[in-house]
Amino acid sequence: MAVRAAVLPAVGAPLEITGIELPDPGPGQVRVRLAAAGVCHSDLSLSDGTMRVPVPAVLGHEGAGTVLAVGDGVTHVSPGDGVILNWAPSCGSCHTCSLGEVWLCANALLGSGNVYARRASDGADLYPGLNVAAFAEETVVASGCVLPAPDGVPLTDAALLGCAVLTGYGAVHHSARVREGETVAVFGVGGVGLAALQAARIAGASRIVAVDVSPAKEELARAAGATEYVVASEQTAREIRALTGKQGVDVAVECVGRAVTIRAAWESTRRGGRTTVVGIGGKDQQVTFNALELFHWGRTLSGCVYGNSDPARDVPVLADHVRAGRLDLGTLVTDRISLDDIPTAFDNMRAGKGGRALVTF
Repeated sequence: MAVRAAVLPAVGAPLEITGIELPDPGPGQVRVRLAAAGVCHSDLSLSDGTMRVPVPAVLGHEGAGTVLAVGDGVTHVSPGDGVILNWAPSCGSCHTCSLGEVWLCANALLGSGNVYARRASDGADLYPGLNVAAFAEETVVASGCVLPAPDGVPLTDAALLGCAVLTGYGAVHHSARVREGETVAVFGVGGVGLAALQAARIAGASRIVAVDVSPAKEELARAAGATEYVVASEQTAREIRALTGKQGVDVAVECVGRAVTIRAAWESTRRGGRTTVVGIGGKDQQVTFNALELFHWGRTLSGCVYGNSDPARDVPVLADHVRAGRLDLGTLVTDRISLDDIPTAFDNMRAGKGGRALVTF
């Protein structure tokens, strides 16, 4: 029997809500009934070609659900278990995995190139965007793409742990390594940015500045932990320095992926400060620096993939924060929508409207 899914028929094309035929799980595979899936800006980057995946594809990489069936050899989950989808499973054997940098695994996305389902209407092959194809009522994934869901966290909330929270929390704790008492600026108040704001608060940052183009996001940002809010402009870096005794913040976390925002984040840090870039930008977004300023300011600029996180290690830590009330997953969601609403959510992201949408099934 076909299940409904949001299919990207071609790069740049609108998503189509249609039926797909899933096979039974084979050896090392798991079939999952989705409870919720987050609509992440990375999905938009896939649809517009900023990040390349085979098409036609079912997108969606942030989700949680219940195991329906498992294939031979799967022992860590069983039918009826709640699970979180892990879109970047590490192989454990490549060079970066051997260094402990599992978030840079060279083989993590190989599954995206495998046909995993067929379109019900014409039998066309379908690929799982970022391995897990969460924009569907059900999906079939490799066993490495599921983690046991933590106790005490509803699956509809736990879905966010699979990408936005891991990325935002990891950017603060693993990449930037924010220390108690430091000052932090977070650029972009979407799902990842809101998670980064909460992570900075958990880390004990003394001042947390949120930056966004939308004045309407101030309330959300302050609820997540921001102590100041700056509406983005050409004067953003100057405003942030003014808030910090003309020094600049110790750490800036950029969650947008635009050259102008990366540059502003870098300029907003103090001499010797640290900027972590989380946002996924296109090849056309060129950031320039001159040699003298690199020497003089002594700042660090670093990229950050998946929050430099190890999901198996970090999801239990995040769950502890959720259960203790330190991390509020509800504040990350501004719209709860149905599968049919995903194309509209994509249009809103393109237009810079709305906030973080969560699909519930």
